[in-house]
This record gives sequence, C-alpha cells and structure tokens, in this order.
Amino acid sequence: MHRSSARSRGRPLLAVLVTVGLSLPIAAVLAQEGRPAVQVEAQAIEPVPLVEAVSAIGTLNSNEAVVVRPEIDGRIVEIAFEEGEPVAKGDVLVKLDSEIYRTQLAEAQARAELSARNYERAKALFDKGHGSAQTLDEAQAQRRADQAAVAVANAWLGKTTIAAPFDGIVGLRHVSVGDYVRAGEDIVNLENINPLKVDFSLPERYLRVVSEGRTVDLELDAFPGEHYSGTVYAINPKIDPGGRSVAVRATLDNSEGRLRPGLFARVKLIVDQRQTALVVPEEAIVPRGDERFVFVVRDGTAHMTKVELGLRQTGRVEVVDGLTAGDIVVTAGHAKIRDGSAVDIRAPATEEKAPVSSVGNAERAS
Repeated sequence: MHRSSARSRGRPLLAVLVTVGLSLPIAAVLAQEGRPAVQVEAQAIEPVPLVEAVSAIGTLNSNEAVVVRPEIDGRIVEIAFEEGEPVAKGDVLVKLDSEIYRTQLAEAQARAELSARNYERAKALFDKGHGSAQTLDEAQAQRRADQAAVAVANAWLGKTTIAAPFDGIVGLRHVSVGDYVRAGEDIVNLENINPLKVDFSLPERYLRVVSEGRTVDLELDAFPGEHYSGTVYAINPKIDPGGRSVAVRATLDNSEGRLRPGLFARVKLIVDQRQTALVVPEEAIVPRGDERFVFVVRDGTAHMTKVELGLRQTGRVEVVDGLTAGDIVVTAGHAKIRDGSAVDIRAPATEEKAPVSSVGNAERAS
C-alpha cells in the first residue's frame, strides 16, 4: 500500500519536470524575440587602392664610381679640380712631373728620324741595283722599331696627365701638389650619381614576382617622410646559397643631386596593385575552423557571411569574395551576437584611423 502511494505521488512530480523541460526552449525563443538589440560598432566597406609590396633593406650606389690612381710613379705638379665639384669626361684632374718622359720621347723621336732617313737611302740604292735586299730589310725593321719606341715614349708621357674617365663629381683628395705618389696610390674618388643604383636582396621565394621593369618605392632615413620611385633593371642570375636570396638592382633618378651613394634605403618592391580592393579591419574577421566570416548588418540584423581573404596589411585585410561595396560590417561586439541577432550600430570611439597606404607592405592572408 505504501509503495503504491509513493508511486502515485511521484507521477505528478515527473509530469511537472517534463512540462518544465519542454517549456525551456519555448521560453528561450520567446526571450530571444523580446531581447533588445545588441549594440555593435560597424563601418561601410568602400573600394580603396591596395598595393602588395615586399620589403627589403638596400643601399644607394653610384651609377659609376672609381678611385683615381696614377699608373706610374711621379711627383704631383698640378691638381686641376676642386673637391666636391662636377667634372666632365676628359677633364684633367692631376698632372705629374713629365720632364723625364718628355726627354725620353725626344730621344725616341730622334732615333726614329734617323732610321727613317737610313731606310730611304737603302731603298734608293736597292732601286738602282746597288744595294742588297738584306740591307733594305734591316733598315725597314729598324725604322719600324724606332717608330714603336716613339709610341711607347709618348704613352708614358701621356700617363703623367690623369683625366676623368666619365662625367661625375670628385670627392676629397688624399694628396697635395709636391707629393710623390706611387703607381696605384689613391688620389681622389670620382662618382657619377645620376642616376643612382639601389642594391638589395630578396628571399628566393619572391623570385617568381621580381622582374625587370618592376617599380620599387624607397624611403631614406636621411629624408624621413619622403618617398622615391625606382625601377628594377637587373637581377643576379645566381641565388646566394648561403642566405637563399637573390640580388636585385634598381635605378633611381637623382637629377636634383640631393641623394648620395651609401645612403641606407628601405625598399618596397611593388608586386601587385589594385585600385578597387575591398578592405576590412582585421578585428572584423571571425575565424571558424579553417573558414573566415564577417557579420554584415542588413535592416538591423547581423548576418554571418563567409569571406575569402586576400592581401593583409597592418590592421587591415582584403576581402576578395563574400562582400560588395557598401556592405556594413561589424567591427566590434562580435562576442555578443550570432547569425540573425538584432543589432544597433553605435558610433565608435574617436580614433585616428591610418589610411590604407598606397605602398603598404602587404602579404597574403591565411
């Protein structure tokens, strides 16, 4: 009897539990329908220019550069240039004492004149049948040898005058008038600085995107905030096996003469440019496993939308599929919403947003 009563008393309790359990989802739905809109931050997506670039460190070098050195020993008798001033190809830079070489040239010329007269006499005798062919040949050989000696003496004399091999700007000299210099001793450097060359290296994985004619953007520590444009014109055919990198050379206009060889350069190689890219803040991206989503707001409702990402810049990422210009994307408040949530867009806190750089370093987003 007591067992039967206990079972009878348990049935109403079970019925109550079942009823309550069934009513919870309904209550949740009803509560959701009546829940106030969640406040979020959002922004409209508009097309902007986007540049994919690879960063590297480079150095500016002269278009042509040489250290002027004498080919012979001698005493300096004249310095014909001003330090730091431009010179033209062929301009005399330095003269060495030429007295000995002039004397040697005069001696060689006298011998050449004598051998020439001897040859003419031998030829005249031979033509009249009074001289031998051997005598004529010997006279001709001597004439040629003496002519060669004149050419050699003249060449040595020419080496006492040192001229600029190309147009450029001379540097700071290391000698003075009266100094005795040895062959190969430094006198002054000569630099052709327009255009300039920019040498830099890229990891070998970028070999597929670097080519002649590519544009490079340069920033120089010496001129902060300024950008300079160059063009790739040569790529080393050999990969550096130690650093797994390829050496690249670009040219840079320096017609104003402001830039100098040796300057440190931050180089950005322009790989790709798009004028109408859709870019969203990184915080707008919602990862779900291997997929990426954003919340798009339409008529006060958040819609979780799958997107395909492209290039990534600092703080921003390109969306190549899933969005259209004008879409309003949630940028803050994701944790409080889900697909279909009612949202209320509030004004974001005042913050200076950096513009999308036209030469920003961009990389492929994952």
